[in-house]
Amino acid sequence: MEIKPQQINIEIGEKEAEGIYSNLVMIAHSATEIILDFARIMPGAPKTRVQARIIMTPTHAKLLQKTLDDNLKKFEKQFGEIKIIGGPDGMQGKSIGFGTPDPNGEEK
Repeated sequence: MEIKPQQINIEIGEKEAEGIYSNLVMIAHSATEIILDFARIMPGAPKTRVQARIIMTPTHAKLLQKTLDDNLKKFEKQFGEIKIIGGPDGMQGKSIGFGTPDPNGEEK
């Protein structure tokens, strides 16, 4: 028996269609959930505020990772390699925004 993929009609509201800009994400997890808190931080600002929180299962997070990786490869094929610069003002080792903490608690 062949399983046919279900077609889903997805609608987006006017507010959601505007989108939210984020240059900072904080990721936490439990045994059953991955939590992504998206924020934006401005240079010199001492604090920021979470603009959106997404909570998903680890399975869905893994699927998101694979889909994002696939889309970034397609983007780079079309527009060229995405360069990753250091933190503010291009200073290496002083990153703000998206990064992966190392075991010492510092962002890579």
